[in-house]
Amino acid sequence: MNSLRAFGIFFLLLIFASCGEDTVVKPSAMLRLQYPLPQYKKVTTNCPYSFEKNLIAQVEQKNGCAINLNYPQMKATIYLTYQPVRENIEALLKDAQKLTYDHTAKANEIFEQPRVDSIHKVYGMYYMINGDAATQSQFYVTDSTNHFLKGALYFEVKPNFDSIYPAVKYLRDDIRTLMETISWE
Repeated sequence: MNSLRAFGIFFLLLIFASCGEDTVVKPSAMLRLQYPLPQYKKVTTNCPYSFEKNLIAQVEQKNGCAINLNYPQMKATIYLTYQPVRENIEALLKDAQKLTYDHTAKANEIFEQPRVDSIHKVYGMYYMINGDAATQSQFYVTDSTNHFLKGALYFEVKPNFDSIYPAVKYLRDDIRTLMETISWE
């Protein structure tokens, strides 16, 4: 009986000791990354296209007419691949779409935004990929008869969409500008 009474007193002490302020979970903090206001400059190469790029991006000419736009501050690269159209527009379109939708396993959602500029003969599609996919944006533009350019945004870090979202948002605007300013030579 003595041990039962000791247990009861211990139990009551435990209850009174546990009373106090409620534990409050702190909300998740977002890393605040700020980037400079974008300023754009026309890029001309020996390839049959030109476009405007952000001044903070470094141009790296690759084999053929491929170009990498490197953003060292964000550890990101926009890879541009050019191919001439040789009666293979359907295959080029199918390949660009397949590359985008290969990321559906890790993507939460994929938004499509068409690009139609009949005055400058630029037609294309912009894909915004949300989630922990390897790429957060892909696009293609074409004049549908001679030129086809596709691009993809990749980061040099493990994809964690919540962490890289500020950079993704900034670079998506750069991609839109690139698509809106492309001209065929």
